[in-house]
Amino acid sequence: MDQKTEQRNPYPGWLRYVLIGIAMAFLYYWVFVQPMQPREPVYEIPYSQFKTLVNQGSVSEVRLTGLEIEGTLLTPQPIGPRQQKAKLFRTRLPSFGDETLIPALEAQKVKLFIEDERGKGTAVTLLVGLLPWVLIGVFFYFVYKRASKTLGGGLGGSGELKKFLESPAKTAGIPNVTFADVAGQDNAKREVIELVEFLKDPEHFRKLGAEVPRGVLLMGAPGTGKTLLAKALAGEAGVPFFSISGSEFIEVFVGVGASRVRKLFAAAKKNAPSIVFIDELDSVGRTRGTGLGGGHDEREQTLNQILAELDGFTGREEVIVLAATNRPDVLDPALLRPGRFDRHVTLELPDRKDREAILKVHTKNVPLADDVALDKIAAGTPGFSGADIKNLVNEAAMLAARNKREKVAMQDFDETRDKLLMGTVRTLAIQPDERHRLAVHEAGHTVVAYYLPNADPLYKVSIIPRGRSLGGTQQLPEVERHTLPEEYLRDRLAVILGGRNAEKELLGSVSSGADDDISKATTLARAMVSRWGMSDEVGPVDLRESEEHPFLGREIAQPRRYSEHSAHEVDNAVRKLILDAEQRALEIIKQHRTQLNTLVAELEEKETLDRPHIEKCLGAVTANKLEKISL
Repeated sequence: MDQKTEQRNPYPGWLRYVLIGIAMAFLYYWVFVQPMQPREPVYEIPYSQFKTLVNQGSVSEVRLTGLEIEGTLLTPQPIGPRQQKAKLFRTRLPSFGDETLIPALEAQKVKLFIEDERGKGTAVTLLVGLLPWVLIGVFFYFVYKRASKTLGGGLGGSGELKKFLESPAKTAGIPNVTFADVAGQDNAKREVIELVEFLKDPEHFRKLGAEVPRGVLLMGAPGTGKTLLAKALAGEAGVPFFSISGSEFIEVFVGVGASRVRKLFAAAKKNAPSIVFIDELDSVGRTRGTGLGGGHDEREQTLNQILAELDGFTGREEVIVLAATNRPDVLDPALLRPGRFDRHVTLELPDRKDREAILKVHTKNVPLADDVALDKIAAGTPGFSGADIKNLVNEAAMLAARNKREKVAMQDFDETRDKLLMGTVRTLAIQPDERHRLAVHEAGHTVVAYYLPNADPLYKVSIIPRGRSLGGTQQLPEVERHTLPEEYLRDRLAVILGGRNAEKELLGSVSSGADDDISKATTLARAMVSRWGMSDEVGPVDLRESEEHPFLGREIAQPRRYSEHSAHEVDNAVRKLILDAEQRALEIIKQHRTQLNTLVAELEEKETLDRPHIEKCLGAVTANKLEKISL
């Protein structure tokens, strides 16, 4: 059954045939059985009572068929063994006959119908007798046909079960993507470029006794271009590309995943040289022995088959397997040993230069206004992956279309960037006193960041509610940082606590608006103490409570491995760092209170201030720091 038919019919196959059988049974009853049923009950009466009714003139008509007599009374009368009132009756002539019956019927003017017993409904009787068997035969024929189609048996038909067992890998083809379409990721491309030469000329490698890696594991954060790099490798080499997700191997039936693995690799060998790409390898390649199913678990059966195909008894000729994951920490060690996925390629988040190159790729077919500067957009998107940048360009184009513009302007990119980082603008009825406190809070962050020497340059401050926040102070790093100096982190703590201290200094109290600030400051201070050894009291000791995942950007909880005394020392050191940072922030706010009031008033009036407005309000004391980043 084709896909369109399946979509039109919401019922499963077996239910459809049950419904067809029920419908045919009802049809048989209403067409053949129901018309033969009398509308009124018919009662069997003795022949003597029948003669009495005739002589009384109570009978209106009689139908004689052989020895069978069926009659109708003029009016309902008590007849039958229980004397029920009825008009229809049935009786039989005596075997020796009754010569007085016909004269009696004629005397009472009873209508007499005589039918031939041999010809009575012969065709109808035959049809009624054969029809149930015909219907049963038709029903079982359709059931057999459906079963044959489902199982793929019979005369070699391709059944649905056969299709179910086949690999769901996408049809092999040569991608029209090359390394030129992969912006950035130069290190990753250098790692896989030699595979292109092997796929194009494998004999050259064999002559030198070289063995190209059987499998290449692409690791990196989501959206860094792992799938795109795999396609580009196949497109650059000009070989068929088989792609499948690891989750597509897993089904409820045991053995289906292993069967799909065999069929996938068989198709790849048949089309060699070729590339097999398994996305989300961690969904099927997790460490064995952790599931409830033990060795018979379907996921583990599939993983065993993948291991056998990668390094089994039969060799693989000119087939390279690529896999992608952002959880290499959970993969089974057997997958990572030499001879299987023995080359690991890490795809990093793009730096500023790479982000600009990615922007050029995604804006190739986008009409840009003259004021659009891709280098400024790249500078304003630190931490964005390739997928994030693609989404940024798409959202900016949609915004320009909604505003009926012919080209995408710089303001579209700025608005989209703020939307992606902080959320969509919300319309809230904020009271004047609450709005003033919000302006004081954000101005406090801005002033502390402006005057501290090691803080990131300011980009924008706003009191417009976006997403879950009521306002925000945005800073952009002047360079791509790979290590964080202690003086930078201490200034960062002071900036985070600047808003709370501005409320305390100007309004005389603090509010719940500093909830997120306190959480961020505590997390940062605890990392400085327990992970990076930036406390003299604790020293360079690893006392972390969680491990940060290298690709997912979140903490993974771990059991505590140190004593209560050490935990107490860590808490004291964290508290000291936060109190010192709070004191530094408060001193800056007191020292520049006049500039702070000016910034608060300007912020309440305009709601959003960019770098030039901030510099105008606070002076040019640290203008050189603001000029470090060209935005």
